[in-house]
Amino acid sequence: MPTSPPGDFLRLEQISKRYGGVRALEGVDFACQRGSIHAVLGENGAGKSTLIKIISGVVRPDTGALTLEGVARDFRSPSAATAAGIVCIFQELSLMPDLSVSDNISISAPPRRLGLIDARAQRRRAEALLAEIGCEDVNPLARVRDLPLSRRQMVEIAKSIGHKPRLLILDEATSALTSADVEKVYKLLARLKAEGVSILYISHRMHEVEALADRASVFRNGRHIETFDMGARTTPQIVQLMIGRDIATQYPPKPPARPREPALRVADLNWETSLADISLSVGAGEIVGLGGLDGQGQKMLLLALFGVLKSVSGQIEVNGRPVRMRSPADAKSPDIRIALVPEDRKTEGLMLAMSIADNLTIASLGDFASGPFIDRAKERSAIEGGIERLRVKIGAAQDAVSTLSGGNQQKVVIAKWLMTNPRVILLNDPTRGIDVGTKQELYRLMRELADQGAAILFYSTDYDELIGCCDRVAIMYDGRIVRELSGADITETNIVASSLNIAQGAHV
Repeated sequence: MPTSPPGDFLRLEQISKRYGGVRALEGVDFACQRGSIHAVLGENGAGKSTLIKIISGVVRPDTGALTLEGVARDFRSPSAATAAGIVCIFQELSLMPDLSVSDNISISAPPRRLGLIDARAQRRRAEALLAEIGCEDVNPLARVRDLPLSRRQMVEIAKSIGHKPRLLILDEATSALTSADVEKVYKLLARLKAEGVSILYISHRMHEVEALADRASVFRNGRHIETFDMGARTTPQIVQLMIGRDIATQYPPKPPARPREPALRVADLNWETSLADISLSVGAGEIVGLGGLDGQGQKMLLLALFGVLKSVSGQIEVNGRPVRMRSPADAKSPDIRIALVPEDRKTEGLMLAMSIADNLTIASLGDFASGPFIDRAKERSAIEGGIERLRVKIGAAQDAVSTLSGGNQQKVVIAKWLMTNPRVILLNDPTRGIDVGTKQELYRLMRELADQGAAILFYSTDYDELIGCCDRVAIMYDGRIVRELSGADITETNIVASSLNIAQGAHV
């Protein structure tokens, strides 16, 4: 029986897993220690997700052995892994949206009294766990559906802590969080580490990895490439290990500033208490960023422009013509042609059970219609073109889109909307939770689309992206645009000062 060296909580030996003809993992050896934060790094499709699914009992390996504290284990279900102390927090939430926060936190084992669920005890347990992670502001009786994504993610974390993990796996668990909540997660992980919990941390945010991790392992194309102590490798060296090639310039060059005809013009836009007197323009061929602290109205503005929100007041013009956006169908209609890449690809951008091909064509089916029938040859050609343009890594177009890695799923969402030939493209934090290589591809694509005449309005929580990608940046605070930056003024200092609504020229 394989045994683990002293200090190793988990050990994998020669783990392999294939899905049809696709190699997800090949001959992987891996170990993580007690009381240590171990980062797992790699591009989307490198094998990270399959690795944690095997560890957590979601899938079983084709070959290889897993040992926990020196004892061979074969988890046949997630519940078996959870019973052994292995708990996962996934980027894609496992919460039930129509149940309350307290229902979700205790969903697997609710407290009971006289054979019935003890609602009071369940609420007290939820309050205690939320307080433990610093989220006392979340109402345990609130429906999960009514919470913003960042608070849902914190509920997911509270739920996981309730299982008393011995090995905690976080898969991009901070990608949807506000900066304040990220700090709370940092403190939680430091406490768990001090208590001897093993932590696997999967993230594409290198600054988080550098701040938290003791060790790191890089995966590429289903293989374990290298494990090293943090600090032993520079960030460019780590990126090169991840992508297997020298990293090119991260952001494509910006064109010289010049006057542009507005493709999108917004004047005095208001919606409830979230948007106040928004006036903004985006020129054809221009990338305009939306900056500011999370939750200042940026996402609501994108939803308003795409016709999702009702009772929006103000004026919207596309190519100089006033338009009314009463629904997304209006927004994407041939005479307007606005596209929105949403925040959450799993719940808002894709139909996971359907094929890659069906997801790609769903927004533009009318373009392939010939009377009451679909021109299958034209549709097939468009699908192949979308996959090639976005460099989507797939097995077959008829495979379920859920089989793709996160980065490739995001490419499918973007390709779907590009097939509508949009004039205006709204991007809601499109690089959240995807790897550095895929990010570079998206940056290149954004600039390519702008060069071809598209107007792009780009919300990002990453200041570096706003600086590197955007021709102008509009900073939002409390539902208003408080400052617009362009050219040499697009700096981190100016973005931060404006995001905090600090007067121009004041010290940050």
